[in-house]
Amino acid sequence: MEFSIPALPDPDPSTVPLGGTPVQTTGRFIVVFARGTDAKATLARTAGVGTVADSRDFTAQAVDFSQTEGSDAVWFDTLGVAVVTAEPAQLGALRTAEAGEDAIISVSPELIHHILDGDYLQGYRDGVSDLAGRLGAVERPAGSGVSAAAANPSFADNAQFTWGLQATGVSTSPQSGAGIKVAVLDTGFDVGHPDFVGRSVTTQSFVAGETVQDGHGHGTHCIGTSCGSKAPETGPRYGVAYGASIYAGKVLGDSGSGSDGGIIAGINWAVENGCHVISMSLGADVASVHPPYTVVGQRALDAGSLIVAAAGNNADRRVGNFGFVGTPANSPFIMAVGALDQKLDMAYFSARTLAGTRGGQVDIAGPGYQVYSSWLMPTRYKTISGTSMATPHVAGVAALWAELTGYRGRDLWATLAQDSQRLLQPSVDVGGGLVLAPQ
Repeated sequence: MEFSIPALPDPDPSTVPLGGTPVQTTGRFIVVFARGTDAKATLARTAGVGTVADSRDFTAQAVDFSQTEGSDAVWFDTLGVAVVTAEPAQLGALRTAEAGEDAIISVSPELIHHILDGDYLQGYRDGVSDLAGRLGAVERPAGSGVSAAAANPSFADNAQFTWGLQATGVSTSPQSGAGIKVAVLDTGFDVGHPDFVGRSVTTQSFVAGETVQDGHGHGTHCIGTSCGSKAPETGPRYGVAYGASIYAGKVLGDSGSGSDGGIIAGINWAVENGCHVISMSLGADVASVHPPYTVVGQRALDAGSLIVAAAGNNADRRVGNFGFVGTPANSPFIMAVGALDQKLDMAYFSARTLAGTRGGQVDIAGPGYQVYSSWLMPTRYKTISGTSMATPHVAGVAALWAELTGYRGRDLWATLAQDSQRLLQPSVDVGGGLVLAPQ
């Protein structure tokens, strides 16, 4: 068995989120164990799972999936989670153990996740703008986030700072994120980007057959927003925590997709390496909490690592569709980030709180529309939109607060929430409001 980011399989029709779109799964399972459990012995005893690769056998628990071929499971020791290949009878035994033993907390299908940027919205937006220009002024619905921002922006990129750094107060903050480790788990990093020369960058790929080199661009863009240079050679400053140490984990392939196993491997690595903030601009449109991330988020917080994740882009507020917060952001122990435009209105694609689900709420909001940041060379910079772009703003600001206060985990979460700027939008959309940097 090779544990790697697979090609997208046919959807599993047994798992369908709100809206009726089937969820993509890999055929493997995520098994969460109680603390102190001998996972290898439990897997062997309950389901006859034999060969188990152990994250502790890899330096800094940076699991190389190309070296786990032939294993029936991979065990991530810091988080207490395993990715398991199971035949139907073995799966039944694990389900029985889940119901009857304290050792196994949950057994869940391994999901496939995708980047959560709004680059695909560019063509639609350009078409709407062109139509408006030809037909004259067109009134848009409140909160659409597109034409209102373009016509009368409250913030705009200037020669010194992007609009997001201005809106969040980063442009006037004395903090740099020095001494703080920020992990960005995404499509990797352009290791040759000139804006990051001399920075502390630790890289690791959790995608078999792919190096950490970013072949997509999304990861490089998110790293740029969260931790980009204080003084790039050209253009405005776009990075929040320019003094932070960067941990670039490739958990999504160059195609922009990846599985729970790779994501959990990245979180395990980041927590083991003492990362104070973990940024994840990825997700799956699942309208329920995915059990592994409830435990993973909680254990990360216990270890002093705050995970922030994109709420999702499955809304279209222009037509009254408010969407819902997907996984992993809908874990009650992961901070879900919504996206704002230049007028601090909701971006039209930004997902709303999923009512009636513990953990399904938007917790905070950040700049996520027309965000300028680093991109693959030779393009170097690019402007894109999405809750993916809002998330690294929050992660970077979290690093600034962590530097100033020394707070970690839950205390850092509370500080971000308490010091956010209250907005007129309902809390189901923006949570506590716009994330703000310390002054």
